Amino acid sequence: MDPRKHVDLEFSSGSGQINPEHALNPGLVYNASEADYINFLCKQGYNTTTLRMITGSNSSVCNSTTPGRAWDLNCPTFAIAVEDGQPIQGVFTRTVTNVGNSYSTYTVSTYMPYSVSITVEPSVLTFSKIGEMKTFSVKLYGPVIAQQPIMSGAITWKDGNGHEVRSPAVVYNILPGYEYGIPTSSMTTHKTDKFEGPSMYHKTGILGRH
Repeated sequence: MDPRKHVDLEFSSGSGQINPEHALNPGLVYNASEADYINFLCKQGYNTTTLRMITGSNSSVCNSTTPGRAWDLNCPTFAIAVEDGQPIQGVFTRTVTNVGNSYSTYTVSTYMPYSVSITVEPSVLTFSKIGEMKTFSVKLYGPVIAQQPIMSGAITWKDGNGHEVRSPAVVYNILPGYEYGIPTSSMTTHKTDKFEGPSMYHKTGILGRH
């Protein structure tokens, strides 16, 4: 997204308008089952009691409440919350399912601001049937950052036959002591008059708009 028009980049909008024609034939989809979402909630701190309040089923169980990363869920987004004074580093694993042409080859293209390195492995996905799944990894690396405006980019898979599957990639700053941008009880506010531009400081209300 253009920061001159959308100062908060991907965080400034919802899912956007649906293109019905493309929605009927997306080419690739990121599947996530009910079990995937249950595992995600358990890793975010839910226990069996609170989980059942969400699912409405007494069969739902959190076998482990060990904290996990939100980015482990198989969804078509890549976002890293980086604490002040820490380097940018994150590895995502995603699985896509072919729902387009039986025989197809998708090649990836990427874009990120120059200070952030992004690599996708493998960079080519070849499918031989509908319903076939392929797994790839996305690696984001960059320098130590502090009070950095939101950095936004994307990865896009194209098959050359009209299918174009784009996923946003976002790096944003959080203050030490924050968990995925949510303040903890020990968090103290911090303010600077020199910072300009959008960041998760503003999103969480720690810094006011200038």
